[in-house]
Amino acid sequence: MQLSSKQKEYWNHANCRWNIKSGATRSGKTYLDYYIIPRRIRAVRGKEGLVVILGNTKGTLQRNIIEPLQKIFTPALVSDIRSDNTAMLFGEKCYCLGADRENQVDRIRGASIKYCYGDEVVTWHEGVFHMLKSRLDKPYSCFDGTCNPESPNHWFYKFLQSDADIYLQNYILDDNPFLSREFVENLKKEYRGTVLYDRYILGKWALAEGLIYKEFADNPKKFMIAKEDLPKQFDYIGIGHDFGGNKSNHAFVATGISFDNHVYKLRARSIQATGMSFHALEKELIDFVEGIIGDYGYPSGVYCDSAEQTMINSYRQHTTYPIYNSIKRPINDRIRCTLLLMGGERYHIVEGECDDLVRGLTTAVWDSQVLEDKRLDNGSSDIDILDADEYSFEYYIYRLVGNYDA
Repeated sequence: MQLSSKQKEYWNHANCRWNIKSGATRSGKTYLDYYIIPRRIRAVRGKEGLVVILGNTKGTLQRNIIEPLQKIFTPALVSDIRSDNTAMLFGEKCYCLGADRENQVDRIRGASIKYCYGDEVVTWHEGVFHMLKSRLDKPYSCFDGTCNPESPNHWFYKFLQSDADIYLQNYILDDNPFLSREFVENLKKEYRGTVLYDRYILGKWALAEGLIYKEFADNPKKFMIAKEDLPKQFDYIGIGHDFGGNKSNHAFVATGISFDNHVYKLRARSIQATGMSFHALEKELIDFVEGIIGDYGYPSGVYCDSAEQTMINSYRQHTTYPIYNSIKRPINDRIRCTLLLMGGERYHIVEGECDDLVRGLTTAVWDSQVLEDKRLDNGSSDIDILDADEYSFEYYIYRLVGNYDA
């Protein structure tokens, strides 16, 4: 295997109780672990304690860890994660568990752990990590983990600054010599002007503050496209729909995705929610969808805020449109997707058709009153239109910008 100088340093010197690689995306952090994991497991073979792999969810573990290990070492040495959340890795039974919720790891609570690998540690529930600290209780117990930086207020950053027995490496994107220069420059361009550049390019634990879509707010015209310049055909058309409350608006946004994965905001509309009946809102939906059908074709789906099941069921009874619940991916994943699309010049807005959405994107800010990254929600219509926009394409986040591999 070929290793960078940073990876060789970790291989030779990461011998603490906690061994952590933090830093930029695609900087080579996780690749090295495909060889660290079998080395650690073989070192504790036959000793008392469990082998555990923790990640955001069982699905991300299968995708990020198990499948790459299988490609290198074959399924004979690395099995899929089974229904009981275990896999056989290099002759050892290994528990593979999601760590996004505290109760996910109840089956290993109270057990001794001889080796644990941690994927995407900053996405874990803090209680899972505190449980893990008390379970690595053997003299030979150790942990390897990776993470991309988040806010310096994050609980894991505070742990990294503690006096625990930690071997910590910090990576920047340029630490990976095996990436093409073109890819590196494109990635830098996509993250430029956002807090994500500091985190995922420079590997810094940086605060999210001020305008979220600063580059857009500085020059909205850069993202505008004339209707006559749109692609002749779209691979996908989705309509996002958010329901407003007493002081906010109902919102609709139609998005077209081209075959080359550019995103086009075809039309957006925000309507005062106060005093509007279900019947009146249903008529507004029908008018909006029929307008999109007339101009662009039949939508793949209308994706509605899943909190309003009564209204969604009414839509299904009184229309023939494919009506779906939004899946409500984490808001920050939706924001990150939008930022990457903007940075990569793949986010376009039809001029004159999306004024409410333009206002929402221009005014969106991070909440300065909380410790974690959070979009400020002041109950205004600007938030409703942003949610509707994100619902319209969130099913295709991974297709559009990948899985943010570490």
